[in-house]
Parts: sequence; C-alpha cells; structure tokens
Amino acid sequence: MRKTLLTVAVASLGLGALPAFAQSAGDAAAPAADPASPHTLTANVGLFSSYRFRGIDQTNGHPALQGGFDYSHSSGFYVGNWNSNVTSGAGYPGGNLEMDLYGGWKQTFGDFGVDVGAILYYYPGSAKGPLVGKTGGDTVTNKELYVGGSWKFLSLKYSYAVDDYFATKGIDANGASTGRSTAGTSYLDLSANYDLGNGWGVNAHVGQLYYKNVHNGDYTDWKVGVTKDFSGWVVGLAYVDTNAKGSCNSTGVNPYCLAKTVDTDGNASTSKHDGGKATAVLSVSRTF
Repeated sequence: MRKTLLTVAVASLGLGALPAFAQSAGDAAAPAADPASPHTLTANVGLFSSYRFRGIDQTNGHPALQGGFDYSHSSGFYVGNWNSNVTSGAGYPGGNLEMDLYGGWKQTFGDFGVDVGAILYYYPGSAKGPLVGKTGGDTVTNKELYVGGSWKFLSLKYSYAVDDYFATKGIDANGASTGRSTAGTSYLDLSANYDLGNGWGVNAHVGQLYYKNVHNGDYTDWKVGVTKDFSGWVVGLAYVDTNAKGSCNSTGVNPYCLAKTVDTDGNASTSKHDGGKATAVLSVSRTF
C-alpha cells in the first residue's frame, strides 16, 4: 500500500534580449534547477478477482475493487488510506466496505530499510455485537502496531493487535465463546519481490497468524506470483493457500468456515465456505 515516486522539476530556459553574437559559451550559464519537493502524493487503484487478507477470503470468492492515497515526506514520515469492498460473512456483520487508515515512518540505509507505524482497519456500517455477544452495534475495527525491516528484495514485518482482533473474543475447544480478549494477536510476514527486468517480476510470501485465545485460530498462509508491467498497468497472477481450519463439513472448531452473509443481528446465511481454501488471484493495478 505504500508507493513512492520521485518528483522531477523541469525548468524552462529564457533567452535574453542580447544578440546571439554577444554571448559566448562561457557567458551562458545554465539556469539553476528548482529544488526537489519534499512532499510526495500518490494514488493507486486495482481490480482483483478475489480479495485475500492474510490468506483468508474477504469477498466470498468475488472480485474486489481497491484503491487509496499515500502522502510521504522526505523525512520518512507518511500517512495513507486504502479501501476495498468486503462481504459481511468474512467477519463484519452488516458491513461491505473496508477502510484502512495508517501512518508511520520509514527510511532506507543503503540496501537496508526500516518501517514502523500503526494502522486502523475500519468497517463502516458493520456491528460487532453479534461477534462478541454484546448488545448494541459498535462498528467492527482493528488497531495494530507494526515494525518492519527490509534488505534488497526481502522484507519482514511484525504486526500486533492492541485491542480485540477484528472485534472477536476467545473461543474454547468446544467452539464456545470464552469472553477472553484477543488483544495481543500477532502476524509475522516474510515477503520477497524480485525484478526480472523488461517489466517482469516475481513475488512470494509466507505469513503466520498467532490468534490469541482462539482454539484452532493459528495458521500459516503463503503466496507465489508473477507480475508484468504494461506501460504503468501491472497485471498479476498469484496462487494463495493456507492451512487455516476452515472446513465446513468436519467436526471440531473451524474458525475459518465463513458464512456468505451475516447481518447486524448476527443472522448468518446457510451458505458457507472454507475461507482459507487455495485459490488463484488475477489482478490489474496502477499507481499514479
């Protein structure tokens, strides 16, 4: 979600009133270039055949339209917003939109980089009451702190939930709610993005979710993909899979067996699917 573009200043050359023969090569001084702006503002938009967040289906296998804005300063500080459609059955009763607001500081030191910040996941129109057994309809949110490091084409990022992870409470081995907080849930993300040249790139990712106080909540997800840049439009194809407990036909606790829809009263559709099942994701995106 974070993109950086370099701003290039172009200065126009004004010719004076002196005749050409009155100026020598030594007399004609090049105009000073304007200093580069310390501010960078970019926008991004993308269409995806499916939206997978940490390997888990967010759109019931349907397409997602995504996009956002990023502002960064030369000092390293940045803020941004990113948005996508989602389905209520993915854990956001009555909601169909995800809005992410984030900010932090990142800097590079040769081949190395560091990134620290915070992010708020917000789902307008949703209600967390049905998820945690409360009355009322507070909006589903998730707040995380993160720290990351990179070296050349490799990056490692650790995210930590400071309150109940996406408004959920603990689940015991019988699948019953314990009321225990899921704050402290964390996610470790190791990614690689390698430029092959001529607009081609390959990428890979493996992540591990540690879901606090949720039985069978921990899982690993992974992805491998390829991209091609067509004059700024990036087309991608990726294979995404997990070992998350999402079977809807087996016994035991399967937290990632997702309903197609859930309303603000907690009524779930009878249609359900494995939210962590393997899939291929086709995408086209662009940064401006």
